[in-house]
Amino acid sequence: MLFGAFGGGVWLLCWGSVPIAMADVYKYADAHGNVYFTDVPLKGGQYRLQWHRESGQLAEENRARFSQLQIERSPRGESKPLSRSLRARRARYEALVSANARRHGLSPALLHAVIRAESAYDPRAVSSAGAQGLMQLMPATAARYGVADSFDPADNVSGGAAYLRDLLDLFDNDLRLALAGYNAGEGAVLKHGRKIPPYAETQAYVRKVLQYLWAERPVHVTISSVPGED
Repeated sequence: MLFGAFGGGVWLLCWGSVPIAMADVYKYADAHGNVYFTDVPLKGGQYRLQWHRESGQLAEENRARFSQLQIERSPRGESKPLSRSLRARRARYEALVSANARRHGLSPALLHAVIRAESAYDPRAVSSAGAQGLMQLMPATAARYGVADSFDPADNVSGGAAYLRDLLDLFDNDLRLALAGYNAGEGAVLKHGRKIPPYAETQAYVRKVLQYLWAERPVHVTISSVPGED
């Protein structure tokens, strides 16, 4: 299975069935700045290996990063239990989320938290800014990651998960910065000195996703608290 990228975005070159067993993940780049994710080594001098990790190792790195978050608990850090309808919608996409988490070396809890914050598991959701689908991809982001139909759950989650993976790599696995980049764009985080931008919406978004991620802790991850603004 091979995923390529143009200008940093992922393009699906070949789609196969979702693997059940965990596999190694390779990240390559070429002389034109295109980035490729694949579960097999690429041959040819045009590809430069950037990193190679086992899927389990990537997941462990993210779990370790989550557990290092030391943030002050407050009443606003509590997350309400899922409603019955939300639990039903979440269950509908459980296998899809798990498959993409394995593919991109992410915690399933993180993808669930982002989807809950972005669309509450509504695949037809559209924001006032024009973001679409489960992970609320903007049209430019969808195009960047080769998402042909943002309202198709498999297409949308594949693109959103690839984007999160790139953001975590860009910000050295700093989860808060990756989430800020997902909301405001990585350019905004870089512009503000690799800090969460001083936008009320983005700061609230980071808190919300981490609250939802903390709510996933019994199964997936342990997080002690929720961050405030930088």
